[in-house]
Formats: sequence, C-alpha cells, structure tokens
Amino acid sequence: MNVKISTLFFVAAMATSNLVFAGADDAKWVAQCVKDNQDQGKPAEVVKKYCECMNEKMDDNETQSITQWEKTHPNEEKECDAKSGWK
Repeated sequence: MNVKISTLFFVAAMATSNLVFAGADDAKWVAQCVKDNQDQGKPAEVVKKYCECMNEKMDDNETQSITQWEKTHPNEEKECDAKSGWK
C-alpha cells in the first residue's frame, strides 16, 4: 500500500509541476503578445483577452510567438478578435 501511495504522490507532483511550468511559459507568451500589441489603440483588458485566447489556441509545443503565429492562422485570429471584443 505504501508503494501505491508513494507512486500516486509522485505522479501528482509531476503533473502539478508540469502545469506550473506551462502556466509560467504561457504567461511569458501572453506578456510578449500584450507588449507587441500595446500600440494598437485597444484597452489593455481587450488586448490581454485576445492574447490569452490566441495562446489557448496554440499547441503547447509551438515555438513561434503569438504575434508570429497569428499571421498564419486567420481563423483563430478572427475568433479571438470576437471573443476579446477587439473589433
């Protein structure tokens, strides 16, 4: 029984650490997107919602920035425009 509990604890700890890492990485990408779009004349909350939406649509293994990725994904860009209130 102790082995099962230890294994379960290890698996839970690893899953949690991956989520924390992903969250930090996502925050970095979103922050860069917000910075890239700060001169677009939109309220900060709209820009942040847009960037978060785009980030959610991207694969976790994507290496392009949100700003680069959006240029080749017009459908996702339109969806996030609508969701964030950009247009």
